[in-house]
Amino acid sequence: MAGLINSEDIAAVKARSSIEDVVREHVTLRSAGPGSLKGLCPFHDEKSPSFNIRPAVGAWHCFGCGEGGDVISFIQKVDHLSFSEAVERLAQKLGMELRYENGDRPREEGLGRRSRLVEAHRVAEEYYTELLLAPGGQARQARDFLRARDFNSEHVKQFGIGFAPRGGEDLVRHLRAKGFTDDELVTGGIAGRGARGLYDRFRGRLVWPIRDITGDTVGFGARRIFDDDRIEAKYLNTSETPIYKKSTVLYGLDLAKKKISQGRQAVVVEGYTDVMACHLAGVETAVATCGTAFGADHIKTLRRLMRDEAGLAPAKVIFTFDGDAAGQKAAMRAFADDEKWTSQSFVAVEKSGKDPCELRQAGGDPAVQALIEDAVPMFEFAVRTTIKRFDVATAEGRIQAVRAVAPIIASIRDQSLRPEYTREVSGMLGLDVEQVATEVSRAGKIKVDEDARTERSERNGPDRGDSRDDAEPHVADGGGMPVPDRRDPVVHAERQLLQVLLQFPTVFKPGAIDLLTPDAFSAPAHRAVFDGIRIAHHSGDKGNARAWTSAVTEAAPSPVAGLVSELAVDTLPTRMDASTGLPTSRYVDELFDRVRTIALTRQIADSMSEMRRLDHAETPSPERTRELGIQLQTLQRELAAIKAGMG
Repeated sequence: MAGLINSEDIAAVKARSSIEDVVREHVTLRSAGPGSLKGLCPFHDEKSPSFNIRPAVGAWHCFGCGEGGDVISFIQKVDHLSFSEAVERLAQKLGMELRYENGDRPREEGLGRRSRLVEAHRVAEEYYTELLLAPGGQARQARDFLRARDFNSEHVKQFGIGFAPRGGEDLVRHLRAKGFTDDELVTGGIAGRGARGLYDRFRGRLVWPIRDITGDTVGFGARRIFDDDRIEAKYLNTSETPIYKKSTVLYGLDLAKKKISQGRQAVVVEGYTDVMACHLAGVETAVATCGTAFGADHIKTLRRLMRDEAGLAPAKVIFTFDGDAAGQKAAMRAFADDEKWTSQSFVAVEKSGKDPCELRQAGGDPAVQALIEDAVPMFEFAVRTTIKRFDVATAEGRIQAVRAVAPIIASIRDQSLRPEYTREVSGMLGLDVEQVATEVSRAGKIKVDEDARTERSERNGPDRGDSRDDAEPHVADGGGMPVPDRRDPVVHAERQLLQVLLQFPTVFKPGAIDLLTPDAFSAPAHRAVFDGIRIAHHSGDKGNARAWTSAVTEAAPSPVAGLVSELAVDTLPTRMDASTGLPTSRYVDELFDRVRTIALTRQIADSMSEMRRLDHAETPSPERTRELGIQLQTLQRELAAIKAGMG
């Protein structure tokens, strides 16, 4: 085994390596005074730059986390290498051959582990690319796949795309012949180990090299192209290895980093072909994640390159997502991380649902460029996506929508933007600006209270002083169904009525349940529960509590099964009749009448609103106006009768 690296060579590597060039691979630097540069620290998360280097003395130091050292220690820390591996890597970049303590040239197996694994991936990439470009053979279908997406052989070379043969052991044999050991191939994720020995990790697939920020190939992404591929997953990616951590790597970053740094803009797309399409269309800041969601570590990487710092003009991050439900869900996940940026976040979604690769095929480079140029602010996208969940043609839907959107507006970091978004939302929903502003203010206060409660909990343990009514009900958000807000007095009354219906169904007069419809309940989850009660009412045994609850659970939609069981056991906030153990008839009647009154008032408001819209419609509808007039009279009579009974 080779000995220690010659000390003179270590000194030469340190002297010849530009710490500025090495650090710029990971951090965008700017002047910090004569002979000094600064940027965001790559070793801890920060909003203002405290990472400094002095190129003349070859040193770096972070005044935020206290880390510091020379060019070798920087490489050690940023790439998780041993001292020898860091020296070898720098020497390799310099084209410098190192001497070892015994005076001999180091044998290949004496190189650092990371260097060996990176070299194995480089050789594998060359092998895959040669197979893809070789005429004829089994790679023809892979070439057809690329041609169908307007990618040619020059693009293959530019992005290092290749083809993994179907044989099963072809790459293993090739790398063994190059001197790599079985353990290196398995450790690097290039091969797997089975009962009959090693086998190629990727077989019969189109392969993209995944490179780290410095340009070293550290893994592969492979797409299925043959119908008889026994692995169903469309894409396979290298598993995590000592040199590849998918949560920190972005595909295309090695190509995009310079433009990202210069323009302080990054475009995050969803796939390898999307990155290619963007770069070829002139959007050279495009990157993509590798088989994982865009997360906190990816944010840190881009922030350092873009100088996403407080005090500077905002950088810009544009996310492109497919127009389908999965794409919208991914966009909302990205929105949840928006507060981690100082930059402005935008979303670009093509109306017909095409991704950048499909756009380039259909409309050429200008179509891809237009997609990015027409991106809308992340907050606007989040607001519109949230509002779509509700029926804003009804007062109930409008109220639910504004309560869902208010926390989004309240979370905007730049408070000067909140009034403008408040006005926009009021227009979208047809509500008064003051009403929306009130909800935004309320949401902001709730967030402050929640943050304070969280801080207290972390400092002192859980706060036992919270009332049960403030606790969220234990029901999953199934099918986009929002959790009922118990702080709303209307929702709270609905909840109590459902509790009585589930726990004491016999206290209601015959026919009473038929006077209600699911629309009488404002919370969608409550409507679903009542729908189950209404169905079970005609078939369930209301005299047997267990059978009745089971019948309602079976009849109600599955997303609210947990809410049914919760309502069936939760304590009613009232005293029971001492003689019967049941809620008093006065409590039940008042609760029932209150829910009916609210429902009828809502129906009357909706009918009157529709009549007003018909009055201003371009095409009048006398027939519908007459229907509404009759409907209004009926509703008003019912409401008057209830109020008379309550009086």
